[in-house]
Amino acid sequence: MLNYKVTPLGQVGFCLKLNQLIIYIDPYLSNSVQEKENSTFSRLLPVSISPDKIKNADYVLITHNHMDHCDEDSLLPIKIASKSCQFIGPNKVINKLKQLGFENKRLIRANNIIKLSNDITVYIIPSAHPIIEKDESSGWHTIGYVIKYKNLKIYHAGDTSLCDEVIEAVQQHGEIDIAMIPVNEQNYMREKQGIIGNMSVREAFYFAEQIGTTTLIPTHWDMFSANQVYKEEIKLIYNKLKPNFTLQFDSICC
Repeated sequence: MLNYKVTPLGQVGFCLKLNQLIIYIDPYLSNSVQEKENSTFSRLLPVSISPDKIKNADYVLITHNHMDHCDEDSLLPIKIASKSCQFIGPNKVINKLKQLGFENKRLIRANNIIKLSNDITVYIIPSAHPIIEKDESSGWHTIGYVIKYKNLKIYHAGDTSLCDEVIEAVQQHGEIDIAMIPVNEQNYMREKQGIIGNMSVREAFYFAEQIGTTTLIPTHWDMFSANQVYKEEIKLIYNKLKPNFTLQFDSICC
């Protein structure tokens, strides 16, 4: 019997409840980007939960060290409130967290398969942001995660463009039940603002079909106006293309 809930938090943030285990992925629960990086990047969504109220987190998975994914104003309060929570990420993320005072015992480098419990395992997937880059320890600078809970497979892409290596890395894990894939495409206007961008909606749909996705949750479309993709636009393309998966914007549970 599976017992799970997948809850979007905005941008690419999620809370996963898998049986009794609570996992957060890339929680952006502050206004750090506007306050510290770019004053024009105000939140379009309210903070769904104050990070200092998160007292039940077991793990936080982080895909890369950009502020809207690795946000110290979200992660530090979670570390304090969830006293046994461990933080998983690629080397650049772990090094950043060490500089912020995170203890070694609470940090896990995402270079190998990670067993979270008897029936939950995390696998590391490279991401192309905008290209795949390896670091000195043969890890990747930017990553995604495949999380296997019994026979349920969840894929969080982080930030990535589409390329054969990313597709093939996910395909090695068989068909994906729930995929979180970014849809804020690379384009001229975004590059002029210093925004890398990810896949287009059509590319994300193609990717979802290539990895056998049952349910797709689009990400990276709802937080900042410079990255915005309208929900109506995503739904329109979905209804026109009629892909072989369910499109979901809200929580999923079983």
